[in-house]
Amino acid sequence: MVERLVLYRFPKDSLLHRFGRLLELGEDAGDIVGGSAFFDCVGELVDFASIHGYSGNIWQAYLAHLLVTSENAYSLGCEIRGDGGDCVSRIAAGDFALLRELFAADLSVLCAEFGFPEEQLLGFSNQNLGGEVFQVRIRDCIMKLAQDLAATESVEMFQQTVSEFYRNFGVGVLGLHKAFRIGEEGEILPVAKISPVCFEDLVGYDMQKQLLCSNTEAFLAGKRANNCLLYGAAGTGKSSSIKALINQYYGQGLRIIEVYKHQFRELSKIIGRIKNRNYRFILYMDDLSFEEFETDYKYLKAVIEGGLEERPRNVLIYATSNRRHLIRESFSDRSDMDDLHRSDTKQEKISLSARFGVKIMYDSPNKKEFNEICLSLAKSYGIEMEEAALLAKANAWEVSHGGRSGRTARQFLDYLAGAGQGGAA
Repeated sequence: MVERLVLYRFPKDSLLHRFGRLLELGEDAGDIVGGSAFFDCVGELVDFASIHGYSGNIWQAYLAHLLVTSENAYSLGCEIRGDGGDCVSRIAAGDFALLRELFAADLSVLCAEFGFPEEQLLGFSNQNLGGEVFQVRIRDCIMKLAQDLAATESVEMFQQTVSEFYRNFGVGVLGLHKAFRIGEEGEILPVAKISPVCFEDLVGYDMQKQLLCSNTEAFLAGKRANNCLLYGAAGTGKSSSIKALINQYYGQGLRIIEVYKHQFRELSKIIGRIKNRNYRFILYMDDLSFEEFETDYKYLKAVIEGGLEERPRNVLIYATSNRRHLIRESFSDRSDMDDLHRSDTKQEKISLSARFGVKIMYDSPNKKEFNEICLSLAKSYGIEMEEAALLAKANAWEVSHGGRSGRTARQFLDYLAGAGQGGAA
């Protein structure tokens, strides 16, 4: 049966092929393939469900997972255009007819043949409720999809249900995850768990947050938007602001891909993979800066602005840095020696920063602002301490821990909470 799939193709040694074969054999499976094949498949199903956080009927959850992660002509067409096109849709209908049979397969025959409790497959209880792959919300949507597909009364309804999922959530790695990193081979890999920080957690910096959100909202709306550079003192919330962006705007199609300096040569390939997808991508570069001897910034310059190929409208670059101009300057660059080329050297070094249309400065908080951050964090931590005593400890802490910043304030409150002071546990 599985061999007849056209668009939804999977490796011949996949769990789908092997377990599908067992279902076809039914009560003859024991005589033909033996018990080890069945128990190997069950073990893989249990491992799969545990890793992904699935529960209930884990065979159906596995099938739903395959559907939402399979990038093919039909699933991508539904994601991008809303439908797969007449010809592709008819081919997909044949696949869905086969897949619907797999959803409706009676597992009791196999379980009885090999003496395995059927309820352990149909009512699997997962202790790993969060899973290690998807955000909980997406995991729950996939499980609901499995239930909805099992309840469909026709192939047409089955196809409509799958298509609606593609239109609402997308398909594959890029559709089902918020954030990504680049692997050693240049592949785009999902980041399963990112910090749940939101803008309300960042005390102060209201103007900075407004500028960042306004630019991002314009980008998501398909309007003109700029690349952003968040620069300033360490620990002031630049990276946290980027994380808050993806948590706030993921539902509107925002995705973030973190790229490191040594991967800049792969930027053109990365953009090539995402430029035709129905999402808005931010290529994120954290703590970006270059020493004088480093030249990889030239690849970034070409991608941002200056190369022959136009940057796609669904891609922006956001970077954080402690340096406004990103590339280190020396006093020799500013001296009058070799005056003929001094201007060229300076322009070369500031040209990268100039390609970021929005520059947002995160300055160190003054004493009043630092105190407000500490008091706000203490409240969120549930720390009950007399205000004067708390601030006295906070001000003593920042003197010996790198100065005033949001990071220093959070480290101080983590210390208080960990020590059980002020009523915190």
